[in-house]
Amino acid sequence: MSETAAAELSRAHAHRLLRAMLLIRRFEEKSAELYSAMKIRGFLHLYIGEEAVAVGSMQALRPEDAVVATYREHGHALARGISAQAVMAEMYGKQEGCSRGRGGSMHLFDAATRFYGGNAIVGGGLPLAVGLALADAMQGRPQVTACFFGEGAVAEGEFHESLNLAALWKLPVLFLCENNFYAMGTRLDRAEAQTEIHEKMASYGMPAGVVDGMDVLAVQAAVERAATAARRGDGPQALELRTYRFRAHSMFDAELYRDKAEVEAWKQRGPLVGFEKHLRGAGLLEDAELQAIGDAVEAEVEAAVAFAEAGTWEPVEDLTLDVYTGRVEA
Repeated sequence: MSETAAAELSRAHAHRLLRAMLLIRRFEEKSAELYSAMKIRGFLHLYIGEEAVAVGSMQALRPEDAVVATYREHGHALARGISAQAVMAEMYGKQEGCSRGRGGSMHLFDAATRFYGGNAIVGGGLPLAVGLALADAMQGRPQVTACFFGEGAVAEGEFHESLNLAALWKLPVLFLCENNFYAMGTRLDRAEAQTEIHEKMASYGMPAGVVDGMDVLAVQAAVERAATAARRGDGPQALELRTYRFRAHSMFDAELYRDKAEVEAWKQRGPLVGFEKHLRGAGLLEDAELQAIGDAVEAEVEAAVAFAEAGTWEPVEDLTLDVYTGRVEA
């Protein structure tokens, strides 16, 4: 655990962090179960193992800041404050979902929390984040845009174009690379000649650091520093958050590309395991408190499933709504 951040950790804040990470974990586990039961269709990319990145980062952002995520974004959405009910209903394809059932797992959206995706295109969120930050800069708004992307996106052209423009125009963007070391089924060192992602980002003239993405306190502290710098006009900031997904790339993935022993080794230093151990050692967590947090999370996930089950399908006559001009909802 990050010693600097831990020194100022209150019991209440510690429990909020733990609850937020546990909610993501239980939500994702339930999503896998529902996918197997064919309640959730299409693609499903789980965030299990990476919870500290989303939770720590969101703690460092303000409500007026913008967030752009990847197709593995359930954790980001929940940590940002979108309700589990709205996310689950979207996974079901119901009208009560945060994208009115039209986006599904990879296209979560919520204007109220300035959550702009969810993007099924690898690296597709990078230019969107630059555009959002440019708008804020032109309007003189003291806001930042947090852009999450995986290390696989570093091989895409828009990664280089986006970082170049953000640095050139000194835009308030936080480039947050979730490096889980496997772009789908390809290990990082088999696809990138330069595997130190932060060095690639630094080459565009912006501060770039490396963070233990399994440590929620380290993530929060690093993103807070980066956000403060971007907000005061220092230009874009970049962080390589080293994390690891415990499940396969997606529910369709047979996961034949990595050793099970490697996965188990990472699980031993997982974000929930490590944080719970730290809190117990610091006297900030008792068995009864952990049980209460767990019970509350389980109830929230079950309520989300019930909400999604009771949701409504979009009428067939509305399929062209907001698709073709001349057919726009008032």
